[in-house]
Amino acid sequence: MPKTPLLAVDVVAIIDDGVVLIRRANPPYEGFYALPGGFVEYGERVEDAALREMLEETGLEVRLKALIGVYSDPSRDPRGHVVSIAYLADVVGGALKPATDAKEAKVFPIGNIPEKLAFDHEQILKDAFKILRKSS
Repeated sequence: MPKTPLLAVDVVAIIDDGVVLIRRANPPYEGFYALPGGFVEYGERVEDAALREMLEETGLEVRLKALIGVYSDPSRDPRGHVVSIAYLADVVGGALKPATDAKEAKVFPIGNIPEKLAFDHEQILKDAFKILRKSS
């Protein structure tokens, strides 16, 4: 069996004029803010993984509205080669509360995002904001 990258999802969820971020409870990037997301389980659709991870980490239900991009730099995750599929989503239900590997879940105004984010999440956010500007 060939060695292949792991597959993950990240979600840029918009509430009003803000974006949902979590503060990571575990390494790597423990204590850093990050987009909600995580690994795709075997047999799971990536879209379903995005919905599951959002609910598990933030308590929020979302509707996926656009694919932001696929992020495949082999050095984007210090644990090894992880490819992430990032989605833009609208919040449609639930209550914001941290869970699983998040020690905090918070909405940040788009103009007031923390400077240092985990992984390549700053780039994912920049790409998401480009999509949002085009659609408005």
